Amino acid sequence: MGASYPNNDYGLVRYDNPAVPHPSEVRNFSGVVTQITQAGNPTVGQQICTTNDQTDVVHCGSVTALNATVNYGDGNVVYGMAQTNMCSEAGWSGSPVFSGTTALGLVSGGSGNCSSGGTTFFQPVTEALNAYGVTI
Repeated sequence: MGASYPNNDYGLVRYDNPAVPHPSEVRNFSGVVTQITQAGNPTVGQQICTTNDQTDVVHCGSVTALNATVNYGDGNVVYGMAQTNMCSEAGWSGSPVFSGTTALGLVSGGSGNCSSGGTTFFQPVTEALNAYGVTI
């Protein structure tokens, strides 16, 4: 459907075939499912989580800042990111960020790891949804 990078960091796909399942859920590697019922905007102090297809653990933390600018080098700068103390690892870009049943964003990148901690930035999902006029 579309993507934006740099400046933003998101990509969306469209399901055109109604026979293809596309549930609104987050599923970790061990099969634990969280139903996602809505999209929302992150707030400072909000508890958040992420999971991905590389680990069977849900990693959580909190939003520490909004509207962060991140320079990934080589002129690749993204704006309007949410900053967190949630850990992430290399290869987790695009992983969902959620709070309860609310989708909040997509992991963009960060520093550190889940052994020593670090900082993770995510693209608020509402910006991507609004860019294409879609909903969850």
